[in-house]
Amino acid sequence: MRNSVLIVDDEKGIRESLSDVLSDEGFTVKTASTGEECLRLADQEAFSCILLDIWLGDGISGLDTLERLRENGNDAAVIMISGHGNIESAVKATKLGAFDFIEKPPGLDHTVITVKNAIRQRELERANAMLQRKVAEEYEMIGESVALRALRKQIAIVAPSDGRVLISGESGTGKELVARAIHANSLRSALPFVEINSAAIPEELVESELFGHTKGAFSGATTAKKGKFELADGATLFFDEIGDMSPRVQAKILRVLEEKRFERVGSNTSIKVDVRIISATNKPLDQLVENGEFRKDLFYRLNVIPFQVPPLRERLEDIPLLVDHFNRKFSAENARQPKEFTSGAIERLQDHWWPGNVRELKNTIERVAIMTQKKVIEPEDLPDLSEFGPPPSASFRFPNFKAALDAYQREFILHKLAEHDGNVTKAAEAMGVDRSHLYRRMRNLGIQSK
Repeated sequence: MRNSVLIVDDEKGIRESLSDVLSDEGFTVKTASTGEECLRLADQEAFSCILLDIWLGDGISGLDTLERLRENGNDAAVIMISGHGNIESAVKATKLGAFDFIEKPPGLDHTVITVKNAIRQRELERANAMLQRKVAEEYEMIGESVALRALRKQIAIVAPSDGRVLISGESGTGKELVARAIHANSLRSALPFVEINSAAIPEELVESELFGHTKGAFSGATTAKKGKFELADGATLFFDEIGDMSPRVQAKILRVLEEKRFERVGSNTSIKVDVRIISATNKPLDQLVENGEFRKDLFYRLNVIPFQVPPLRERLEDIPLLVDHFNRKFSAENARQPKEFTSGAIERLQDHWWPGNVRELKNTIERVAIMTQKKVIEPEDLPDLSEFGPPPSASFRFPNFKAALDAYQREFILHKLAEHDGNVTKAAEAMGVDRSHLYRRMRNLGIQSK
């Protein structure tokens, strides 16, 4: 219960005085004289705060009671009461999650303030944990296909390092999900994931967004502002659509990567930063380099660890899991019961070639969850997917011969690996190639061995 307090002390006078003052402040109060009684009451009711004496009389001590509360999964805010505490007791209680200490005899006004602060702090912690769970769910990578399992394995290997990562893939494949997963599993995960969309910011504002500006640096700069690099110091900076960055900004980014410092717009003072760079693109950067549209030196600095996110058509076996995930998500958001997709409906979804990839599938399921009144979804209940036309033939689906050849080889290798449960030696034998050659080709295509 919100604003409920349990007072645990072997001195009746303290229990009564604290109970009276907290009741007057609007709290619902219960009392206990032993640790055992505290544990029993805590199992029966969810208290917002527990005032717990370190040295109880007979039975278990306050510290042992706190330890058992935590072992039982009780996350109430705990304030320790001590008449003769010591540093060792304070350290142990803090490690067990005690919010604060108050000394005997407790000052009543101070106790009320401490209880209010403890409850407020715990509510903030719970709200933050809930928000983190929602964010984790929002950016969860759904699927168990060979391609996605290989991608997860690559993330697990790369994430703990500080190596720069370049994520390539078509629009809607989930490149940001990969970037966030790398950050979440890195040593920088406690610090922010800072992102910037290179294509969404006007050219004249890009430098200010990246490097910040001083007050009066340009018309409208009424206050100083930190840029993305400064905000990401010690953390991760994600450049989305890096291929759309102008040559002028590319040169400035290159300098920051080389020197690990920059100046705000309107300032000559250098600011040193420690930033991990993750970039993403839906364009073939190597071709942009050949065409002179992207700096070769910047490309090599960004492309230290390449990632290739497969399109949805290359992992159709993940569609049932994705449908279930989006179905539950959008049904919950719109206060509706989840739909039931028949096998025929799933097969029809798997027959589509999904040019918009997972994003297109997500939008399709959201439309069904909101607009369709039926509980059971049949193939005819799905939106018309033919508006995008039939899938283009393999020879016309790609911008050039190399891209088409890479896509075919990637699909073929993944299929053979799946046939042999990820065993590269057996897959190489079945394909009639040397194992070392297959390993090299897998590395070039961004395929991780099992």
